[in-house]
Amino acid sequence: MLKTTLGAAMAAAMAMTSVGAMLAPSSAAYAQSRDRFDRRVVIINNSSETLTHFYASNVGTNDWQEDILGTGVIPPGEQTTINIDDGTGYCRYDFRALFHNEREVIRAGVNVCEVATYTYED
Repeated sequence: MLKTTLGAAMAAAMAMTSVGAMLAPSSAAYAQSRDRFDRRVVIINNSSETLTHFYASNVGTNDWQEDILGTGVIPPGEQTTINIDDGTGYCRYDFRALFHNEREVIRAGVNVCEVATYTYED
């Protein structure tokens, strides 16, 4: 599935908590969706490389959204919480992670309504 970067609408809906040099969360970051599913996922980097870009797009779209990390990164051994809720009601999202060594990892159909943590390893 080829996905390309889309506008800022989804990026604005996805807030993250702070870890190291990352952005602080907004108060809306923890608002629960109308269907009462919690779509916050703790992204854990247990790899040996820094995670530099992270994308999450619902399975109903063929486009990657904005880089959720923005100018932040997730160093090895660190984690951050991301609210994946884009307001569409989807629970299944495709994840795309890019690492400092240019490695790309794509995981299709992650159920963020059921998964509370997602770990990247070498």
